[in-house]
Amino acid sequence: MTKYDAVLVGGGHNGLVCAAYLAKAGKNVLVLEANETLGGAAATREFAPGYKVSSCAHWLTHLSPQVSKDLSLERHGLALAATDLNSIGLAADGQHVTVSGDSVAGDTVSAADKQAYTEFHRKTMKFSGLLAKAFAVRPPKLVESNFTDRLNLIKLGLGMKMMGREDMSELMRLALINMYDVMEENFDNEALKALLSFDGVLGAHMGPRSPNTVFGYLYRRVGDVHGYRGPAQVKGGMGAVGIALAEAARSVGVEIRTATPVAKINLRDGRAVGVTLATGDVIEAPLIVSNADPVTTFEKLVGYRNVETGLVRRVSQIRMRSGVAKLHLALDGLPQFCGLDESQLGQRLVIAPTMDYIESAFNHAKYGESSLAPALDISIPTIADHTLAPAGKHVLSAIVQFAPYDLNGGWDAHREHFTRQVIDAISPYAPDISQRIVASELLTPVDLEREFHMKGGHWHHGEISLDQVMMMRPFPGATQYGTAVGGLYLCGAGSHPGGSVMGLAGRNAAQEIIKRGADA
Repeated sequence: MTKYDAVLVGGGHNGLVCAAYLAKAGKNVLVLEANETLGGAAATREFAPGYKVSSCAHWLTHLSPQVSKDLSLERHGLALAATDLNSIGLAADGQHVTVSGDSVAGDTVSAADKQAYTEFHRKTMKFSGLLAKAFAVRPPKLVESNFTDRLNLIKLGLGMKMMGREDMSELMRLALINMYDVMEENFDNEALKALLSFDGVLGAHMGPRSPNTVFGYLYRRVGDVHGYRGPAQVKGGMGAVGIALAEAARSVGVEIRTATPVAKINLRDGRAVGVTLATGDVIEAPLIVSNADPVTTFEKLVGYRNVETGLVRRVSQIRMRSGVAKLHLALDGLPQFCGLDESQLGQRLVIAPTMDYIESAFNHAKYGESSLAPALDISIPTIADHTLAPAGKHVLSAIVQFAPYDLNGGWDAHREHFTRQVIDAISPYAPDISQRIVASELLTPVDLEREFHMKGGHWHHGEISLDQVMMMRPFPGATQYGTAVGGLYLCGAGSHPGGSVMGLAGRNAAQEIIKRGADA
């Protein structure tokens, strides 16, 4: 029997990153993935004959350049079909607003708003730069801290002080308010305000008026700090990220088994000692690292009955209600969007004409209803990557906000109706879209939970908000990747720094395990 130093539960991108770093440090590592494909929510699927799409995440916006370099991802096949894409806020009359890095364009955008955006971008990039530094290391504990924690806190405090008194005060103010108010303070153009505020709520169960949405916006801008001057599109779909990470992991000795679901994490005397597979087979290891979300890890894999009541309470209180669905359309030709040429169709297209439009869409989700007029983040990946559809055909993929996990009446009865609602939301901007559709697929939050094993279908494995980030993520007692269960670590998006295809949760977790050595 092969003896493993560590078993990784889940072959999502963070699990593969963590496994690779552990193997590079000399550990014998096994990765167990329930699905047949690797990468977790960074996946590519054929949803209709000949039509492929990034099934959950569809933009690369955050991948750590350090992770990419350390694991030689380009050498292992990761390639980009398009980079530095613009975000275009669509208008039904063709008067679109385009954000490109630190500039904004559009006939309806005033010179004052253009100047204000440049300054807003400068300021938020400075704030996000501070977050990026904090994201690259383990979060410090506020109590019982050691020298490393104190040093990290000093660095964080020094970074804030170096911003200057005015910017430091502004950061503290902004972090506690919402995108709606900040947009009203800074800009006049409604389409620009909506486009920017949409980035503050993307993937979240929040509207522009919700607290913490400014932090959500700054979190998204961390990708800019990592070098993304706009979204990037992965050649072959987001599943190519998982393939490259798997090749990188295998190249340093990691063993990977797919279609191998883990039924439970085995404990002995309060310590993790191995896993039991769905087949009943047992694999022993002194170190178990879960890439699953924290609730799934403790509720299903460890079992609440095996841990103390206080931990159960903290885990069960993690907010992780998804507000996102995903629509995929197979098209018999390129749709015509009003006021856009073919090159613009390959950019990131957003349907969110006003902040009140987004807030209204969220209001429905708050009460268990699907949004009558949802906000959409649209990709037509076949503009830059012709391998995703038959010749002359195209794919459209849309992140849909908002779609509640607990829909009144259930999703089975409402799936076709909501699919039609989303298509109807696109039609004013692309009048021929309905005639172009060959096939469609709607992934509801329930589908995302089932297919990618994410509690509540939440791709961040827990809301990104001030009470669930940094030294509070995922909950007190598990903030530095280790848990109250000896030998059990977390490395997924539910850990610091959070979700998006970033890889830092996996890297940080591995570094923490390596540093603890025999005490892990």
